[in-house]
Amino acid sequence: MTEMQGTAKRSLAQSDPFARTPSNAIVGRMWNVIAWNLAALLALIPVALLPLRRNTGRDAAYWAGLFLAVVVPLAWALGQQSDGWQTNLSADLWAGIAGSMAVFGLIAVINRQAWRLTPLLVPYMILLGLLAALFEFAPAEPLRETVPAAWLDLHILVSMVTLAFLTVAATAALASFLQARALKIKRPTRLSRFLPAVTESERLFERLLIFSELILAVGVASGLAMKHANTGSAFSFDHKSLFSLIAFVTIGLLLVGRRVCGVRGQIAARVVLVAYTFVVLGYFGVKFVHQVLLS
Repeated sequence: MTEMQGTAKRSLAQSDPFARTPSNAIVGRMWNVIAWNLAALLALIPVALLPLRRNTGRDAAYWAGLFLAVVVPLAWALGQQSDGWQTNLSADLWAGIAGSMAVFGLIAVINRQAWRLTPLLVPYMILLGLLAALFEFAPAEPLRETVPAAWLDLHILVSMVTLAFLTVAATAALASFLQARALKIKRPTRLSRFLPAVTESERLFERLLIFSELILAVGVASGLAMKHANTGSAFSFDHKSLFSLIAFVTIGLLLVGRRVCGVRGQIAARVVLVAYTFVVLGYFGVKFVHQVLLS
């Protein structure tokens, strides 16, 4: 009887190519994932190249390229989360890219000088996109949080918005640093001529840091609340919580220092970049170690 059943299954498989649906579905999903990664990466390239044009500006070509660079990564990031929050490194990277590009697009519309950060921000997003594509199939860790779904959604959303604002703020700080350095050594480059003026960059990253600090405060508070719900103690810090708290304190001290002591120039830019490094380590570094190096 068993032999007859096996023969029948083999005959069905030969006559019906969809009899092996699970393996076909896996292969199809892999190609779909590869295609979306490639599409999201390619969508970032046009706006990265536009500043290389002669007499480039905030024209229709730039806005079309920026729209493409926002919509496609955002669609891919949302698509990855359609079945619930994904915990793998690639999904986090694409969420960070999509959020950063969306926030940058909004700021570029509001601030007439912010678009000049494009040669710094978009290549960085492309680099993150390459890493996301490279680690797409790295094993994910199970989501262990036991808090209500709405609370978890709020915490993750706050975290992504914070990361997006800090990414643009760090880009403005880097622009300020490069401009100040070019002026100091009296060797302006094509890049430094394109970037915003030092005062414009400093004014921009200070405003973004204020927003980031307020949102980060909510993120730290919600993170501690989740820790308390899971472990019974709000102060059982993991690496992500610790790095986020260090970044929160660092940004706070910088904002106070700028108001009280007049901290400006390259010192302020370096502090912003250090704070952003802690945030990146907390958001992506820990997952890279667990899912890539230790997997």
